[in-house]
Amino acid sequence: MSSRPPIAPALLSWHAHAGRHDLPWQQDPTAYRVWVSEIMLQQTQVTTVIPYYLRFMARFPDVGTLAAAPVDEVLHLWSGLGYYARARNLHRAAVRIRDDYGGAFPQDFEQVAALPGIGRSTAGAILALACQQRYPILDGNARRVLARYFGVEGGPADAAALKALWAHAEEQTPAAGVARYTQAIMDLGATVCVRRRPLCSECPLAAHCSACASGRQHEIPAPRRAAARRRREVYMVVALKGSGEVLLERRPESGVWGGLWCLPQFETQTAAADFIEESLVPREAPQPLTPVEHGFTHFDLSITPLLVHCGGEAAGVGEGEALWYNIRTPARVGLPAPITTLLAGLARDTLFSRTVED
Repeated sequence: MSSRPPIAPALLSWHAHAGRHDLPWQQDPTAYRVWVSEIMLQQTQVTTVIPYYLRFMARFPDVGTLAAAPVDEVLHLWSGLGYYARARNLHRAAVRIRDDYGGAFPQDFEQVAALPGIGRSTAGAILALACQQRYPILDGNARRVLARYFGVEGGPADAAALKALWAHAEEQTPAAGVARYTQAIMDLGATVCVRRRPLCSECPLAAHCSACASGRQHEIPAPRRAAARRRREVYMVVALKGSGEVLLERRPESGVWGGLWCLPQFETQTAAADFIEESLVPREAPQPLTPVEHGFTHFDLSITPLLVHCGGEAAGVGEGEALWYNIRTPARVGLPAPITTLLAGLARDTLFSRTVED
């Protein structure tokens, strides 16, 4: 298909001395361990993933343990890692593996690719890294390496470019040493053939790389069109009871922080005040706290917490949709990172101390 030299020999030689060999999931690389790592690594840096992975494996060392756990505990260990649909899909897939495959991770490509949260590239990576099966991958790192080496233009949404890259991935994946090759192409993309300022002088493929030869490393692959960054402002009710509990509501599974527990959220201060008056038993007027800023991929969120000391239960909230969360002895449930920070600060604050003493 291509007149350029195959990349596997140079990649494998480079990886032997310059690749990553001591990542936690590379030790005892079972399909389960590799699967969890691949899901965590989607859109997340290795250095961020490692501590989460180690905690996750300590609590959920196998499929059965993960499948048997409440999804809230899975989300709790995922809190702060972002893209929470990954955690929910991981739990769903574990349940399916337990129920449909007797708890043994399947080794058939179609079965793996059909699991929640696993697509063609992730399925290929799991089977290549853990089972030495010859399947190509095309994650962001491999895509960048192949696009530059073969001069494949077009962005992530370009169907023709994607088809060409999959063809190159299939052609270049060797029959022998597939696990080492798969790790090598991911490592090269993550450490050398990076998105900005690629280290072409250190790249084992530079001599035959189309983008390097034409000086188009920063044009290939075509960058995503940057969307205008939005700013959103919301109000969150911090309803504190004298026992030291805060009212939380479970968010819908779709959308931001899907499935996590969060403070009741409103678009306007008036709507928040109406909720306090109608659903709580306020002992005083709500008090605005210092706003909390949080950045997402495409927008910035400004949260104004409204503290209200209250008694009794919250009205009009269905069972399973709300809970009173003790901020001094917190339950193991999934909380968004800024909410965790806000509640931790509140637990240390004199406002909380006054609430407990009242």
